Amino acid sequence: MSRSSEVLKPFREKRSLLEDRIKSGIEYGRKGILFVHAQRADGSPIPGVKIKVRQKSHEFKCGANIFMIEGFESQEKNKAYEEYFARAFNLATLPFYWSTLEPEQGKPRYTRDSPYIYRRPAPDVCLEFCEKHGIEPKAHCLNYPSFAPHWARGPIDREKSLLIKRFRELSERYAGRIPSWEVTNETMWPYKSQPMNIYDSPEMIDWSFKEADRFFPGNSLVINESNFRIWNNESFFGTRSAYYLQIERALAMGRRIDTVGMQFHMFFRAENEARDTWFYYDPERHYDVLDTYEKLGRRLQITEMTIPAYRLTDEDEELQAEIVRNMFSIWFSHPAMSGVIYWNLVDGYTYVTGDDPHDMNSGENYFRGGLLRSDLTPKPAYNAIVDLFSKTWRTETQIETGADGMADFKGFYGDYSLEFMLPDGTAETRDVFFGKNCCRWFDFVF
Repeated sequence: MSRSSEVLKPFREKRSLLEDRIKSGIEYGRKGILFVHAQRADGSPIPGVKIKVRQKSHEFKCGANIFMIEGFESQEKNKAYEEYFARAFNLATLPFYWSTLEPEQGKPRYTRDSPYIYRRPAPDVCLEFCEKHGIEPKAHCLNYPSFAPHWARGPIDREKSLLIKRFRELSERYAGRIPSWEVTNETMWPYKSQPMNIYDSPEMIDWSFKEADRFFPGNSLVINESNFRIWNNESFFGTRSAYYLQIERALAMGRRIDTVGMQFHMFFRAENEARDTWFYYDPERHYDVLDTYEKLGRRLQITEMTIPAYRLTDEDEELQAEIVRNMFSIWFSHPAMSGVIYWNLVDGYTYVTGDDPHDMNSGENYFRGGLLRSDLTPKPAYNAIVDLFSKTWRTETQIETGADGMADFKGFYGDYSLEFMLPDGTAETRDVFFGKNCCRWFDFVF
């Protein structure tokens, strides 16, 4: 049996269940009926209006981190990065790591003219790109003690005071431009030595979300955790799972958590890939995890995703693409899932810099986990994502109003362009947003 066959075995063995849940989940969870009413100024209906329907984007979020924006060694690569990013994604994760956003106390790196730090572009640079291309920005992360500056560490009361100052400044500058904020990240790692005392405090989650709610009352608040604490055989025990209980406790205490973040980094050695990934890829078990966390009544989001193509071979790249197609289809089909964020878009330009090819955090599985090769040419996995959202899951149709001026169509939730051709030969185009929990009836006056 080939390596690809071994890795894909969970999908193949439960293909019937997988296809049933994907088909039904997408049909009933990602689509709806939009009603169009064409009328004159006096309210009378206009029959015979031909309408060309074209979906422009999805309500479901598909993104990546934007840490390499304007960060490559040539303008040619910078341009390619921007073009590939804008083509595939409608969401971008922005780096708000405290240690690199404010390496020197009182001198934050917000603006374009800030000193350059690898993989840590200034927020204003990221927002300029996002707003130019209609990409929704997301902040990562408010209170991540592992990336706290040295000057912010000390007695817990002092740490809290400095964190409150940080929350306030970020809110004043960016709350109106960045809809969602990760509040905490990876709080369940068994670190031997924590960088901040607040990490070991039993009120870490409670305090962080209370203060985040105070400074970001109109923003979506996200909790995030590593895949080893969510999907792993030793970590998942249904509603008794530690991460589930952590969130449930915070909600019971009145804290506002809008989105449950779930990482999905497959950082495993190539020779052990099939053994170590089977419970992540088993469709039945995977849906069990998603169904369990759905009970919390909050949106789910895959906040960080990496699927390695260990070698630059057709076999490895096609295997990566097939896994990406399967996982994106599972997540897109689940009613609680709101989006998927791939992590590093490009091979090689990663956070770690180690040389050991078998180190799970610094080897081939990390450096070659991108959707683009290091020369910024697309892998099959990149094309798979683009094809899913621009072709497979895309609505384009034509409808015509009846005697009552009404017409309707069933389509994927998202932004649409409606081109109206009126009986008198005039044409007009109107844009609408058709969301899962939004208005589904639109009156157009001509």
